[in-house]
Amino acid sequence: MKKQTNSELKNLVEQTKKKEKKHKEQIDKKWIIKIVIIAFIISFILSFVANTTIPNLSLWLGIVITLLFIMIGVCLDIVGVSVTTADESVFHSMNSRKVKGANIAVKFKKSADKVSSFCCDVIADVCGVVSGAAGTTIAVSLVEQYHTNPLITGLVITAIISSLTIGGKAIGKSLAVNKGNIILYEFAKIVSYFYKK
Repeated sequence: MKKQTNSELKNLVEQTKKKEKKHKEQIDKKWIIKIVIIAFIISFILSFVANTTIPNLSLWLGIVITLLFIMIGVCLDIVGVSVTTADESVFHSMNSRKVKGANIAVKFKKSADKVSSFCCDVIADVCGVVSGAAGTTIAVSLVEQYHTNPLITGLVITAIISSLTIGGKAIGKSLAVNKGNIILYEFAKIVSYFYKK
């Protein structure tokens, strides 16, 4: 039994090494540089918008905008996971019948690693950072308006934002795994309205 387990483990290690070697050859360095630059630009713009607009808004409007950032992050995280879990053959079949958005879904699925990275690691994570920064502004506003304890207010706001983000992504991942095809199709259909052939 022990010999069989060791043999299986050895086979698994060899297969993994072959896969890693193949994957290293496929790494797109230009894409990595591009995604880092895009992440920087998007993060800079969203942070700038959040830090310049939220302090000038009413407290409740600031809260709504922060919730909007959280929602965008969660939604795009769902799309990112859906792209990796969806079944490409379904979209090829739909595309052959000229179903709107199916061709976009096929393109997304063929570049699943890039689409997932953009949605989950760029937009969703940037939205998380920006919502955290916006939360700090909300905490300061609460302290100034209602004379609450600065430390406790900051901790409570941070905890609320974190729990909403983490909870939303946890629910979203479950949805994405179970309904990946539907989510990817609906997202591709929306994108197809802005897509020029």
